[in-house]
Amino acid sequence: MVAMDAKQPDLTRDKLLRAAFGEIHRQGFQAASIANILADTGFTKGALYHHFPTKQALGLAVIEEVIYGYLDGLIFKALGESDRPVETLLEIISISGAQTDRESICLGCPLNNLMQEMSPLDEAFKDCLNAILINWKGAVEQALLRGKEQRVIRSDVDCGAAALFVVSAWEGCVGTAKNLQSAEAYGLCMLQLHGFVSSLMI
Repeated sequence: MVAMDAKQPDLTRDKLLRAAFGEIHRQGFQAASIANILADTGFTKGALYHHFPTKQALGLAVIEEVIYGYLDGLIFKALGESDRPVETLLEIISISGAQTDRESICLGCPLNNLMQEMSPLDEAFKDCLNAILINWKGAVEQALLRGKEQRVIRSDVDCGAAALFVVSAWEGCVGTAKNLQSAEAYGLCMLQLHGFVSSLMI
């Protein structure tokens, strides 16, 4: 019984984070409703503010733990742990390009949404969001550099510039699909991104 009680605060915090992520993704951070988050979880304001003393603290935790955690699992760890990182990168792009569920197209990328909304307004948000972009670019750059070592990527490729383009294009694909409300547009954009990475190979 003691062990279960010790774990309960973490479960509460996780549930609050997941609900906050959903609310922020649907409404944006500024319009996100604490009341909706509490209604979704069934928790009290006291429980929320015990874990997150301010709405800003909650938003930053969503970025650092939920959004980063998703990208870390999908991209960063997969590339870092792969013996064939360029092939893994191409596989991730293909898989991502095929994920065209309605909610993803309708709501867009939560990282990009928050960059557009909050980076001009809040320095802490901007720094937190930039940290994810830096990690993303770094993971792709290291994959390409390892590809050079394995003689998979051409020797003339600027891996840093190529990685920056990959991340920018990836986010652009999602943003374009959201604006057009088109799963087809997303798939076509990601196919072109796949082609760009393939063009770097020997």
